[in-house]
Amino acid sequence: MTTSKRRYHITTFGCQMNKADSERMAGILEDMGFEFSEDPNHADVILYNTCTIRDNAEQKVYSYLGRQAKRKHEQPDLTLVVAGCVAQQEGEALLRRVPELDLVMGPQHANRLKDLLESVFGGNQVVATEPVHIMEDITQPRRDSKVTAWVNVIYGCNERCTYCVVPNVRGVEQSRTPEAIRAEMEELGRQGYKEITLLGQNIDAYGRDLPGSTSEGRHLHTFTDLLYYVHDVPGVERLRFATSHPRYFTERLIKACAELPKVCEHFHIPFQSGDNDVLKAMSRGYTHEKYRRIIDTIRKYMPDASISADAIVGFPGETEAQFENTLKLVEDIGFDQLNTAAYSPRPGTPAALWENQLSEEVKSDRLQRLNHLVAIKAAERSQRYFGRIEEVLVEDQNPKDPTQVMGRTGGNRLTFFTGDINELKGQLVKVKITEVRAFSLTGEPIEVRQALPV
Repeated sequence: MTTSKRRYHITTFGCQMNKADSERMAGILEDMGFEFSEDPNHADVILYNTCTIRDNAEQKVYSYLGRQAKRKHEQPDLTLVVAGCVAQQEGEALLRRVPELDLVMGPQHANRLKDLLESVFGGNQVVATEPVHIMEDITQPRRDSKVTAWVNVIYGCNERCTYCVVPNVRGVEQSRTPEAIRAEMEELGRQGYKEITLLGQNIDAYGRDLPGSTSEGRHLHTFTDLLYYVHDVPGVERLRFATSHPRYFTERLIKACAELPKVCEHFHIPFQSGDNDVLKAMSRGYTHEKYRRIIDTIRKYMPDASISADAIVGFPGETEAQFENTLKLVEDIGFDQLNTAAYSPRPGTPAALWENQLSEEVKSDRLQRLNHLVAIKAAERSQRYFGRIEEVLVEDQNPKDPTQVMGRTGGNRLTFFTGDINELKGQLVKVKITEVRAFSLTGEPIEVRQALPV
């Protein structure tokens, strides 16, 4: 079969890990001779990379699939793939629900896409959800941006939060070696990427599963050690990382971020709830007091750092007083950004089976109240930027105003200013901030910093 003119389309739901997996799978498909198609209706291979964290993400997948399954009756050559966390969780049940599917594959199998598709092209219907040791993959991802890139440092998660399906679907923690991570980053630096975000479901756990420790008995491989090891990769101007777990967040890591000039002054540390009893029911392994101490320590070393987080409202059994403890935490800390969600029960998680579920009305009321406070606090936090000069890495044109470009400050604030994307893409520009909003800024360009040649 020739694949010279065959086309693929990928739709990605959910987290940054999924986006990174999609980019790797796109790289594999292009190596196989497929071309990217913006329109799924013109593609021969359609891949949905799915997320199970929220119920509506799952429902969306089924509605998208339904449309393409109909198309397959007219075009039997169409190949339908469901990858990611819904695939891992549902496995063969997906085939029973949508028999037109050709391949169901969990997130750990992203690197095996070529072999799995070749089996499909040989006439098989394939389910790949068994745990595997994740293979290193040298295929270059087709990355969505030419300026910023994701690099996975650890796959999987060993935590057992009672609301979360990730450990069931992404498997146990597997750290990549520092050498493999640095090699990928060096290649990205050569290709002109200016910013890299290091990714892990629980990035602070990095290295715990790697062999080797020092003579003093300290483990050689911690995430902090990794930052020191990769921080001087040529061509890369900025480093970010996500997601952190308060249980493992150390002062040593904060110190490293303060010391290393390329590490952006932005920390994403989910707290989930501001109430200790709810945190205990969630099996998070820390108290709100410990969380507050972490933020105090960050602000001691880096007073201007941006702090973002995730929070869940309406967890089973959450009382009004417990919810108000979450509001109090948000009020006291003043986050720059907060991803909020109403609790939704996920199959295979302990909390889904508990009797004390809250009504949708209560959950939605609490979510609205929290979001209202988040917007107020974020607007207050934005005030500190007014009149300041911030360095912005230009990523794209402003889709609403073609005379403007947009990018992010080191603290991850989206910033718009007048400029030509063809000249400025990938440049670091000093911008004087003239307008502040809750989640974005506008400014005037002052000077372009020429990045060091690689």
